[in-house]
Amino acid sequence: MMTDIQSVRYPSEHKQETHDRIVVAAAREFRAGGASVGIAELMKALKLTHGGFYRHFKSKDELLAEALTNAMESLGERIARTAREHPGDELRTIIESYLSEAHCADAASGCPLAALGPELARESKVVRKAMEAAMRRQVQLVMPYVRAADEDERRSSTVALLVSMAGALGAARVVDDATMRRGILEAAKHLFFCLLR
Repeated sequence: MMTDIQSVRYPSEHKQETHDRIVVAAAREFRAGGASVGIAELMKALKLTHGGFYRHFKSKDELLAEALTNAMESLGERIARTAREHPGDELRTIIESYLSEAHCADAASGCPLAALGPELARESKVVRKAMEAAMRRQVQLVMPYVRAADEDERRSSTVALLVSMAGALGAARVVDDATMRRGILEAAKHLFFCLLR
């Protein structure tokens, strides 16, 4: 007796695992190659069909929004771990880690704001809203470690620090000369450490 292929269904766990695999891979690919990475290319790398994409997402924008959220959550987990491992010196170690040569060299698993910031400004409202929400969560995560006179000053100082670090990291990634790249990272760290005093 032959089985109709259309009637074969995967368990819902398989669909969720595949969905998550696509999101994680997309988060890496978008950070490494830019927001213009194509769906066909991404699905082929995952050994999935292009048509299968639409079983998981309504559009590329929906995938990009989820991928950015995933990437920012991963970054947040690393920031929280770094802070836990260095009690009393949390902010300094967060800055050191973020502006490290290792983070600079690995855009694919690093901060999506540093990797994609200017591109995201031209993306759909759905994508920008997802990134905005993720950025707000990062601010909340880092705020407790920033010294300030009051909550408003702490929030604005945290925002300034995070976006400035992303800008410094993005600028360092543009440079081919290793000495200049290190110089950008070190100058930014020095500036931020001076501001922390």
